[in-house]
Amino acid sequence: MHKLFKMKWLFVVALAAVLGFAAQAPTEKYFDIARNLDIFATLLKEVNSYYVDDVNPNRMVKSGIDAMLNTLDPYTNYIPEDEIENYRTMTTGMYGGIGAIIGRRKDRNIILMPYNGFPADKAGLRIGDEILEIDGFDVKKKNSSEVSKLLKGQAGTKVKLKVVKLGKTEPEIIEFQRERIKVDNVPYFGMVSGNIGYIQLSEFTSDASREVKKGIEDLKAKGATKLIFDLRDNPGGLLNEAVNISNLFIPKDKLVVNTKGKVAEWVKEYKALNPPFDTEIPIAVLISGKSASASEIVSGVLQDYDRGVLIGQKSYGKGLVQTTRPLTYNSQLKVTTAKYYIPSGRCIQAIDYSNRGSDGTVKKFADSLRMAFKTSNGRVVYDGGGVSPDVEVKRESYAQITASLISKDLIFDYASVYYLAHPKIATAKEFQLSDAEYNDFVTWLKDKEYDYTTKVETSIKDLAAAAQKEKYYDEIKVQLDALKTRMAHNKEHDLEKNKDEIREVLEHEIVSRYYFEKGVKEAGFDDDPEVKEAIRVLNDTGLYQKILSGK
Repeated sequence: MHKLFKMKWLFVVALAAVLGFAAQAPTEKYFDIARNLDIFATLLKEVNSYYVDDVNPNRMVKSGIDAMLNTLDPYTNYIPEDEIENYRTMTTGMYGGIGAIIGRRKDRNIILMPYNGFPADKAGLRIGDEILEIDGFDVKKKNSSEVSKLLKGQAGTKVKLKVVKLGKTEPEIIEFQRERIKVDNVPYFGMVSGNIGYIQLSEFTSDASREVKKGIEDLKAKGATKLIFDLRDNPGGLLNEAVNISNLFIPKDKLVVNTKGKVAEWVKEYKALNPPFDTEIPIAVLISGKSASASEIVSGVLQDYDRGVLIGQKSYGKGLVQTTRPLTYNSQLKVTTAKYYIPSGRCIQAIDYSNRGSDGTVKKFADSLRMAFKTSNGRVVYDGGGVSPDVEVKRESYAQITASLISKDLIFDYASVYYLAHPKIATAKEFQLSDAEYNDFVTWLKDKEYDYTTKVETSIKDLAAAAQKEKYYDEIKVQLDALKTRMAHNKEHDLEKNKDEIREVLEHEIVSRYYFEKGVKEAGFDDDPEVKEAIRVLNDTGLYQKILSGK
């Protein structure tokens, strides 16, 4: 029997298993499912038999499943057997590998960040080292995700790399063992100002709550009586970790979150089950537009109970809960099963995936449809659009010249040049480039290409195009040409005008060469607008209490 004919019957058998309860469900819907599965299997068989070129049934089915699920929401995904390991890494933060972030720069696969104390670091690999081969396999033309996949493997297995070390021209062979890599949920905690401690939570994988508690314990031992809790750009993760972390700051038996779905199994209430760790320490919670899901639960809970002041930008707005369901052949389905509702009763889901336009697009909930809720102290908060900060801090975009220097890897490259010329630098918190050193960077840029178009130049160009279209160009040509000449950017002028911003970015990149991720974090505290605002609010007890009281 043809393998695709067998596949058709597998669909029918699988359907029978799924629809064992069809007698109690609407018959018409399940007939539609059976009919369409039959059409799909027949279509696949015919394409495989008659299409002009060979087809890959696995790839076609995967594409069909992905397209089908894309009509729902971005979080409902099919996970084939060969991607299960990557999914486990996402939920546990654990994998077997060398412990380094790999990226592609100027058509080269290089080390972007080795994790301190893991195999890559212990083997002497540093930021800027280029990977040419992995176990004899040429990876020069492979993308960074393919290279990362080859570097991963069972802990204890050997891996052999051919690399060109930073500052060298000849390749060398480095051989070492993969280890069990556990990426910390809390990549950094430390003191930032006087009695104010800072803790960053980057993910909600297993053990996140334990790591947060340990970090705060260490900070309190160092004299912290106030806390900055950084959830910026945190994409979320495990719901139970969000519940446990919220429980650190609110009393036992307090509601943390409700989940509501169409299946009774997913209508649940999650309460704080344990005695709290600290219900009194003043907290400033940092959030951003990329803070999502579990990070929105924690920040929303602290806001609803008036337990901390939220600082930053409105969060992403993901109020959907996913559950993993096993499928045949060791594959899995990650499916959205419920929406979550934080203590005030609001759901912070921002996008309505259930209603799509004729072109398939989805929109955010209109402001007119948002409902008002109240925190414990009576402050008004709203649903349907993420968690709004109590104190908004706008994120400033880089100047065009800074963005150009970053995108063309010139900041990255010069940090490597500086590192090779300076065996040691000051601590991450103290390091600063002198004016003379900044001028060395400017001199190094002289033969480099980093041209760019400023926003003003773009506006002038658009104005000229509109004038030509509406037949006014000849009348204003002289003025436009004068404006172009006056506003034409001068790179040397821009390097001086934006000196502070460029120097700050360059300092952070240089610090990363010596002190890795933790150093970059420490180097940024004095330039971080949200951290500076959090320090200001925490140091002003009257202001802190006024914000939480809503008066």
